[in-house]
Parts: sequence; structure tokens; C-alpha cells
Amino acid sequence: MADITLVVDPARESGSRPSGRLRAAGRIPAVVYGHGIEPIPVSVDARDLRQALGGEAGSRALLRLVIGDGEHLAMARQLQRHPVRHTVIHVDFQVVGRDEVISAEVPIVLVGDAVAVHREDGTVDQERTVVAVKAKPADLPPNLEVDVSGLEIGDSIRISDIILPDGVELDEDGDSPVVVAHAPRAVIEEAPPAVEEEITEAPAPDAEPSDAS
Repeated sequence: MADITLVVDPARESGSRPSGRLRAAGRIPAVVYGHGIEPIPVSVDARDLRQALGGEAGSRALLRLVIGDGEHLAMARQLQRHPVRHTVIHVDFQVVGRDEVISAEVPIVLVGDAVAVHREDGTVDQERTVVAVKAKPADLPPNLEVDVSGLEIGDSIRISDIILPDGVELDEDGDSPVVVAHAPRAVIEEAPPAVEEEITEAPAPDAEPSDAS
């Protein structure tokens, strides 16, 4: 994974109002931290950030952050997004070492066609979309492929079944299922509820008037 150069500006005021002005000007507030350095408040051009993280590696891209006369190798560890527009409103850049083993979540991509499952009108349900792994930054894969073509009804693929590239290890329990092949869901037609006959009691006949004594 090649490094991507990203220039950041260390001249950033703290607070919600200055951050709002930065976003209005097309810049994203951010902070750089890690490896014993004091957290550095910075800002980055929104377009540059989209380009840096828009490649195959996504947020796992290895970034060469240029800060003034210095630079740090880093990764975008946390992206805060606007709740409605889903645009990035803040970034945490973590400084990493090139030979340091770090943890990261990698997307799971299903490949192949589960012909045997679909032939029986079954379904292939993806239970997990990411998996936690450990690796050096340059060894982190953009995604992990899981081949479902051999699945039959009742089969499952677990995290421990995923084939990992060299230098990459799982960083979570391997028993969790990634994909499950389910039998077709039976359609149960319920009989319409029986219509109860309404029984209406006849009104009691009017009592005969008693003879006057």
C-alpha cells in the first residue's frame, strides 16, 4: 500500500464556532495524535481528504501528513460524519510506525454464486460486513474476499475460515459466522378465523297482568 501525501494546516482554533467557519470554507477540523506527541489540532482541505480516502484502501490508507516543516506517517482512525448529510465533519489522525503492528477493521466482500442454495430457493445471509485484524500498516488489505460458491443449505462460513494474506492476523474471536445459507422460509397460510354465530336470545314475554284481588 503506497503512502498518500496529505498537507494539513496546524493553525486551527478550538471551539465549535471556529470549526464551523472552517467547514464553511471547505476545510475539515482534525487532530493528530499518537506515538507520544501532544495532540495537534489541524485542518485539512475537504477535497484533498476525499481524494486521499477515496481509493481502494479507503480509511485504511497510509497517509504521509505534512505539517509545516515536518511530517508524520498516520491513518485516519475516526471519521465523524454529519447525522443528515453524512459528510465528514471531523477526523482523528493517528500517528503509526511503519513496522508497528496495529489493529484495524477490514471490509468483507462476498464473491461467487451459491448455485446450490439458490436452486433450492434458499438465501445467503451476510452476518458480518467487517472483520478486525492485526498487521503492519502497509500490509493491511483493502478488503477480504469470502467465496460463497460452495455453500449448500445449512452451511456457514466463520471468521476463522477467511483466508488472510501474509502478515495479517485475526484480532477477534474466529467463531462468529460471516455467512449463513438458510433454507427457504416456508409460507404458512393461516385459516381464516371461524365466524361465530351470534345467538340472540329472544326477549322474555311480557308478564300477564295479575288479576286484581
